[in-house]
Parts: sequence; C-alpha cells; structure tokens
Amino acid sequence: MDRKEFLSQIGIGAAVLFVPACIGGLSSCKKKNTNVNFTIDTSTGALATNGGFVVSNSVIVARTNAGTFIAVSVACTHQGINVNYNASNNVFVCPAHNSIFDPTGAVLQGPATTSLTKYNTALTGTSLRVYS
Repeated sequence: MDRKEFLSQIGIGAAVLFVPACIGGLSSCKKKNTNVNFTIDTSTGALATNGGFVVSNSVIVARTNAGTFIAVSVACTHQGINVNYNASNNVFVCPAHNSIFDPTGAVLQGPATTSLTKYNTALTGTSLRVYS
C-alpha cells in the first residue's frame, strides 16, 4: 500500500465513524439543549420592558409587545448563529442568512429548514421560569 492509498483508507474510515451521526442533516449534528430549567428576574434588564430579550443557557427569552414571554433555542438550525428577537414582527431572525422563525420556533423563511426548540415559560411575580 502506498501513501496515497493509506491516506484514502484513513479518510474513508473517519467518514464511516462520523457520517451516521449526521445522516439527518447538519442541524442534527449540533448539540441541542433539551433539558432546560432556569429562572430569570424580569423586574430589571431587557425583560423588564415589552420587546426586550435576553440569552441564557442556550435559550433566547423574549417579552412580546403584548407582555407575554416566549423562549426558544438561540442557535439557528441552519448554521448555529444566535438568533435575535424582532419585537415589531414578533419573530426570531438569524442575522447571518435571514432565516425567520415564528414565536413557536417554526420556520417562516429559510434557508433554515428545522424549527427552533420551544420552551415553556411560567411567570410568578417577577420570576420567570423557563423549562423543558
């Protein structure tokens, strides 16, 4: 076996190890934070006013213009760039390639094809619990 054949075999071996984990597409190769359970104080900071948002524990939490809270995974399912919240349209937008997601995380516009993970929220006084 010459050097070229050896390197070719190594490349094939590596592909055999890593490709099966990614068969569902690139977004399935990214680690998703599905076990979420944390609390945020909404009396100060960006969540104290309608239209504000914060990122915590791989989750973007937004306060809509109506005053309700929504939470989804922060990483765009296209290439993992953190999305922002656009309060005027009540959507999450990826600044890299303009994928747009509705408040439930569903894709409204690509190139992303997979929804963001939506999390539950529960407000007690000024304490907002975000959980799976």
